[in-house]
Amino acid sequence: MNPKGIKLDRGVILVSEPFMIDSNFRRSVVILCDYTPDEGTVGFILNKPIKMKVNELIGDFPDFEANVNYGGPVATDTIHYIHTAGKILDESIQIGDGIFWGGSFEKLKSLISSDLIKPEDIKFYIGYSGWSAGQLEDEIEIGSWVIEDSNPNYVFQSKHDELWSETLINKGDTYSVISQMPDSFNLN
Repeated sequence: MNPKGIKLDRGVILVSEPFMIDSNFRRSVVILCDYTPDEGTVGFILNKPIKMKVNELIGDFPDFEANVNYGGPVATDTIHYIHTAGKILDESIQIGDGIFWGGSFEKLKSLISSDLIKPEDIKFYIGYSGWSAGQLEDEIEIGSWVIEDSNPNYVFQSKHDELWSETLINKGDTYSVISQMPDSFNLN
């Protein structure tokens, strides 16, 4: 628990409220990878794909059919990855059950070249989502985000265009109703 009583930690899923004004986070689902109440928070948007393969971005990367996603508006000149290969990828940080962040980039390339990591085992992100100390807690308090438990399926199995609704439906009750709201006010 942080000073405001909001339970945040690595692996927690944030679901944006349906009328989020910030276009970076509209109908987004974010996984938290690092949370330090006194320093800030780092996460990645799980449902904003970019029509680009990772080896199109990195010149010396092995031929690999993995798409890249928009991780967030901070440091969009960087690339990050979340994966299931924490037991074989040195320097990985566990952020949830079967979910790992980062690790040795050179070892990653070697594991991909050796066919030990497959496209379904890893997600790549350009940029990240970041909040300064207390900022995310304030946003949650005013209702910008709904907190959901970690779930590897959200990261590795869910379809991008269905993830926002899926997480709200899984949360149940009022959230199931919210999940059915149209994306555009004009559709009402």
